[in-house]
Amino acid sequence: MPSTTKRRIDFPERLRAHLAIARLDHSIKNLFVLPGIIVPLSVLPGLLDLRLIQRLFLAFIAITLVACSNYVINELLDAPFDRLHPVKCNRPAARGLVHPGIAYVQWLLMMIAGIAIALRISRTFAVTAFALWIMGCLYNFPPIRTKDVPYLDVITESVNNPLRMLLGWFALTSTLVPPVSLLLAYWMMGCYFMALKRFSELSEIGDRGVAGGYRASFKHYTPESLLVSVLFYASTATLFLGAFIIRYRIELILAFPLIAFTMAVYFKLSFKSGSAVQNPEKLYREPLLMASFIATAVVMGLLLFIRIPQLERFFMPSLPQVQAISNREVTAGTSHAALVNDLPEIFNYETRN
Repeated sequence: MPSTTKRRIDFPERLRAHLAIARLDHSIKNLFVLPGIIVPLSVLPGLLDLRLIQRLFLAFIAITLVACSNYVINELLDAPFDRLHPVKCNRPAARGLVHPGIAYVQWLLMMIAGIAIALRISRTFAVTAFALWIMGCLYNFPPIRTKDVPYLDVITESVNNPLRMLLGWFALTSTLVPPVSLLLAYWMMGCYFMALKRFSELSEIGDRGVAGGYRASFKHYTPESLLVSVLFYASTATLFLGAFIIRYRIELILAFPLIAFTMAVYFKLSFKSGSAVQNPEKLYREPLLMASFIATAVVMGLLLFIRIPQLERFFMPSLPQVQAISNREVTAGTSHAALVNDLPEIFNYETRN
């Protein structure tokens, strides 16, 4: 644990500390924006032009600034707790290298700059970017500070996933409405990753008392409860992803084995000592995970632009489709015989070429 003895900090060291708490190396998380760009492009490929590239460049700058603003306040407010962590005690704020007043100004200025750039893209994009910033405030600031509440910490932190998807979507267009099933799948997949991060952190620290001092939610978690939540998030994510695939893009069902394999690799990594799961910005060091992730992303990206009619015929509904009775209002007094007479109107057998 670093010494708490006060010493004079020169300007270059202070500057490096304030740059470090913005965590620019975490900008890799902006890749979560890409599905929000690729999906609408698969529907309206004509949107791809030079102006779009310029908007996307501005969008990534705006998203990075807003995200960095959240990282600044996260590191500042977490400093007293990070000093109790065996690794995070070496962060600049935990070591006392960050000036709190300057850090608060840095936090606000980065947000203002990010929102100002976001407004150049569209009002909808700017509102979504501001929502991303607000979620950072709810996650970090007491008395709400959702990061201290078990399960709510995972859910509120992971809501940044669909927000990032929306930012990519609204950087492209504000006319198409993103499918709710896709947003929910993205949210629950983020919960899956975050819950495994919590599991890996708790397993790494080992001592429940030390873990609870570092993060209040760890006072209520156990490895077993976290793994149960992981199963819930994984099941819910695949449920909503399946709903999106069946309704909008049946070809993506071919990518399911790759998706499942990537999730399995990530799950296994969470049991590894010093796992990169605890620090997602270091996941690039895991070759098998990166290979499976890239393969999954490439296959899904291609399938968004490919039509396979044979798949549609293979998964064609084989059961009758239930519809409302159009010519008769069903009431409590409607007889069984009347309903039987209306059966041809209730069941509509569809055939597709």
